[in-house]
Parts: sequence; structure tokens; C-alpha cells
Amino acid sequence: MENARAILKKIQRLELKTRGIVDAVFSGQYRSVFKGRGMNFEEVREYQPGDEVRTIDWNVTARYGDAYVKKFTEERELTVVLVVDVSASGNFGSVDLSKRELAAEVACLFAFSAIRNNDKVGLLLFSDHTELFIAPKKGRRHTLRLIREILYFEPSGKGTDPAGALSYLNKIVHHRSVVFLISDFQAPDFTKELSITSRRHDLIAIPIVDPHEESLPDVGRVTLEDAETGEQLEVDTSDHRARSAYSDAVQRRKTIQLREFRKQRIDTISLRTHEDYLPALRAFFKNRERRMMIR
Repeated sequence: MENARAILKKIQRLELKTRGIVDAVFSGQYRSVFKGRGMNFEEVREYQPGDEVRTIDWNVTARYGDAYVKKFTEERELTVVLVVDVSASGNFGSVDLSKRELAAEVACLFAFSAIRNNDKVGLLLFSDHTELFIAPKKGRRHTLRLIREILYFEPSGKGTDPAGALSYLNKIVHHRSVVFLISDFQAPDFTKELSITSRRHDLIAIPIVDPHEESLPDVGRVTLEDAETGEQLEVDTSDHRARSAYSDAVQRRKTIQLREFRKQRIDTISLRTHEDYLPALRAFFKNRERRMMIR
């Protein structure tokens, strides 16, 4: 475990890096993509030509005999919740960053985007159960605490259970929020909870993959161990059929997950530990802006 000074320096470096990206690239896009996700009722007034028929308050209209409409104002303040996988498989990294470190960096970017726009940010860490929940608040100090927890929290569980995390989120966060679900999604089926959460919140799924998880190198006989279950399997990686079967299985699981996200109309940002994440984030913001303009 790193000492306190080293931890502080790492968090400060991460803050400087992600703040710079937010200010230079994503600040305006964040607000344009996520603003107005909710509307507050303000008052009822008489219908005027050109008003949306869908805004007519039929109860008031029936009471007074004239048409009345509901007036709404845009809800300026957003709530962002970072739901981050801290299971044992997240510690894997064959390049400079582990999956958990990449998750922390991306979460940090979204957190600083939120506080830059005076929004609240909360955190839910999960493994095979909910490990930690920090209620949404504003402010730099609060955000730095969230980042520290993502990087250095020591979970008691090893497995991955997005279903349990989403179920907990749905019970404790009642206000519609922007939810970033960051995980490698090496988990049992969680489509039911995914569907419920996507209806209640603006849910964005962020799958994180390390390239060495997608294919096996040709290095002869090796023993593979599942970081979460401890299960071991001896594989002859010199056998191209074994390598091919492994790659096919990984790709099949990935395809099924992405298909489910699309079916639920959940936006995804697929990230890889050996690639720059900025192009994927830019594409996400641009696609959202384009869809909002069409609406």
C-alpha cells in the first residue's frame, strides 16, 4: 500500500490531468448533452395559441371550463452517480494502466465535469456486493474523496455483481440521475436490473477491457487463474484451436453484452487499457449531441 504522501500526489496528478481535459474539451459538451434531463412544475396558466396540447391540465380545465396548461422550467442542477466495479478482475493490467486505474481516471473526468457545472456527484463501489455508497454532494474536496476511494478502497469481495449494485442504486437514489456504470462486466446475467435502472435514470455503460484478456499468447502450457473465483485451468496455448476457442468465447460474450445495451437503449463507451480514451469519449458526446438535435 502506498504511503499517504504518494497517494496524495497521485490524486493531485490525476486531478490536474482530468481538469485540463474537462476545461479544454468536454465542459461545454457535458452541459449541452446532459442539461435539462428533468423538468420542474412551476404553475398552471390559461392556454394560448401555439401551446403544446400535451401540456393541457385536464383536471383544471374541467374545473374552470377554459383550457389551462402546465408550465415547466428546466431543472438546472443534475445529479451524477459513478457506479464503479472494484472486483478482483479490475486489478489486471498488461499495459501501463490496470482496468481499475483506467476506471478511476474516466470517473475522475466525469466527476470534474459535473462539479465544473455545479452538479452533485455520488459514488457506489461494488464487487460481489455493494462495498461503499457516498451520497451525491458538490465541491472539489468531496470529489477528491470519491477519486481516492475509487483508486484505493480495499473491497471485501472479489466477484462482480452489477445486478446487486443496480438494485441497491434503485432503492437509495430516487431522484432521476445520470449514472455511469463502469466495469469489465465479467458477471452473471443482470439484464433485469439493467432494464429497471435505464428507465429510472440516464444510464451510460462503460465496459473496460485489457487486450490480453481477449486473446491468449502462444507460450506453451500455462495455468490460468480466475482472479475472482480462484478457479484454475491448465491450457496448452501452443494449440491454435484452444487459442481460437478462447478468443471466440470472449468475443461472443462481448457481442451479447453490447446487443443487450442497444436493446435497452443504453449508451455505451467501450474503453481499452492500451488505448487513449479521449476519442471514445468525444464520439460519445458527439453522438449524443447529434441525437438531441434530431429530437
